[in-house]
Amino acid sequence: MEQTHTTHHGAAATPGPQRRVLVVEDDTTIVEAISARLRAEGFLVQTAADGPAAVEAAESWQPDLMVLDVMLPGFDGLEVCRRVQAQRPVPVLMLTARDDETDMLVGLGVGADDYMTKPFSMRELAARVHVLLRRVERAALAAVAPRGGILRLGELEIDHAQRRVRVRTEDVHLTPTEFDLLVCLASTPRAVLSREQLLAEVWDWADASGTRTVDSHIKALRRKIGAERIRTVHGVGYALETPAQ
Repeated sequence: MEQTHTTHHGAAATPGPQRRVLVVEDDTTIVEAISARLRAEGFLVQTAADGPAAVEAAESWQPDLMVLDVMLPGFDGLEVCRRVQAQRPVPVLMLTARDDETDMLVGLGVGADDYMTKPFSMRELAARVHVLLRRVERAALAAVAPRGGILRLGELEIDHAQRRVRVRTEDVHLTPTEFDLLVCLASTPRAVLSREQLLAEVWDWADASGTRTVDSHIKALRRKIGAERIRTVHGVGYALETPAQ
């Protein structure tokens, strides 16, 4: 429908519950394909083709989610993510042309929630967008009716109500995805959870093609809470270590 389309310079009023997705990509073919698929899924879509335009659009249009390419003119997607997250928290699905783990970890470190490596299927991208938005909804519900109590595992402390994590009484900043991943591991300390289980619990994603997403988020989480706290069981998955009693 024509009313669901907005240009980069102006924003239409959101009719009803439609969610706004800002697509930031400088490749015309890719941005048109993503936009068409997301509009077909019922989203309002706005696009931006460079870093400064993306930050401006995010501030003026207040999207519910961003699909953000790493390589952009002006300044790159990592800088866009930093600036936008400094304004207000927005779930970000980052796109990268390089299957480079360092890029992925840097992206997660500046506030991205998930990433996809080009080339990708539009079906999978749409599914990931739905998953990220569902997780935001669940987090909002949890904030209204949070799980009570603070979980302490040695020097690691998880405050469910405030969604805060401390290590040795120092606050650790986690992205929403990292927090949910840690809570999932902490729900059964020392038990090994497979990558597929973590995908299903944290991302609502049942396709094994997403297991590298789990691996990259685990690496980002280890950097923040300490590598020794998450044990890798090769060929299976991960377990949260707890101090010996």
